[in-house]
Amino acid sequence: MVGAIGLSLVLVLGLWFVTHQSVTRTLQEAALSEIDVDIAGLVDIYASNGQAELEQRIADRLALTPAEGSTPHYLLANDRGARIVGDIAGWPGLDPMTSESGIIAIGSSSTGFARAVQLGPDLRLLVARRMDGNNTILTNIALVFALGGTVFVALVALLGRLAALNLQRRIGQINSAFRTPDGPIALPMTNARKYDEIDELTSHSAAALARVRDLMEAYKDTSEQLAHEIRTPLSHLDNRLLKALKENPGAEVAERLIEARAEIKRLVQTLESLLDIAASKTRRGDRAGLAQVDFSALVTRICDLYAGSAEETGHELVCDVEPGVVIQGEERQIGRLVTNILDNAFKYVPPGGRVEVRLSPGPELVIADDGPGIAPSDRERVFERFYRGRGSIADAHGSGLGLALAQAIAERHGLTLSLDETAKGSSFRLRK
Repeated sequence: MVGAIGLSLVLVLGLWFVTHQSVTRTLQEAALSEIDVDIAGLVDIYASNGQAELEQRIADRLALTPAEGSTPHYLLANDRGARIVGDIAGWPGLDPMTSESGIIAIGSSSTGFARAVQLGPDLRLLVARRMDGNNTILTNIALVFALGGTVFVALVALLGRLAALNLQRRIGQINSAFRTPDGPIALPMTNARKYDEIDELTSHSAAALARVRDLMEAYKDTSEQLAHEIRTPLSHLDNRLLKALKENPGAEVAERLIEARAEIKRLVQTLESLLDIAASKTRRGDRAGLAQVDFSALVTRICDLYAGSAEETGHELVCDVEPGVVIQGEERQIGRLVTNILDNAFKYVPPGGRVEVRLSPGPELVIADDGPGIAPSDRERVFERFYRGRGSIADAHGSGLGLALAQAIAERHGLTLSLDETAKGSSFRLRK
């Protein structure tokens, strides 16, 4: 809208300039035409009756004030420019030999348009028309353009504002539909006879939302079906193993059965983690379902839960949580992100090690430890699914999905989870 107002101002000023120049040129041409007619008459008088009659006629004309038109002024001078008769004080810088014309000074505060002619070897004539009245005309034209231009620009601004509000409303409906993809997807359109690009965008948006909804439903159905098809036989198998254990088998068989049940539990956890990662990635950037979460209170509760475990395992847990830090998100998912990182810390840091949790406004959460750390060659791949580092980290049990799930949850909430470069231990940072 600002651009439209600016363009309107430029157009008004441009039109005023063209009009001003056109009117000025027309007035000058009219004055020159009057001067030429006047000069022709005076030249005829001089040729017919001589200089004395010419002087008398000039004096007679100066004695008369015209009822309309521009005021005439004359100067009859010798070849040196000395005045013989007339009301112009001195000869201006116009060449009479070439009948030069131009703007000259008349009196102390006026100007006029004049033409000079050579009447004889020692006689020259200057005829001028005062142009003061032109200033009034041009001022009135400028005033008309100022008032008309103001109304024009105001109308452009008003119509532009109305058009912008209408466009904003229509685009807002599309944005609202994308912000709440689970809502109705029948976006409103204008009359078919006035179908425009926004209506086309609306149509494409509705179709895109419908496709996304179909894909999400297909994903959900497939995930639920997959989870059911895998969990059910694993659950049956686990029940059979449990029944076998209740029949008091030999110690070696019982140990193998317990290991099998643990492996089944790990497979189920892996399956659930994979589903959670996929669900978080498909909802990346989707703000639907997010609410204000007291991040400070959530981290404090998690620290309290881990405090007892840390004491039992011989770890030192230090929590520095600034109060009042809030975040838009799903509390359960954000909590799972924090616990996944803490689980890794307590899993890989040997007893006697230190785990530190710091939360500051931003929000910015840092979970650092003084354990064996992560090898530089593994840092760029630590968030990949199923990837597990070498060395001491590889000795620990795990599926390699904890950090991948944490990063997927962070991306779903518009956050960044990164691994800082540290000389000792590891430091994970979650921030906007």
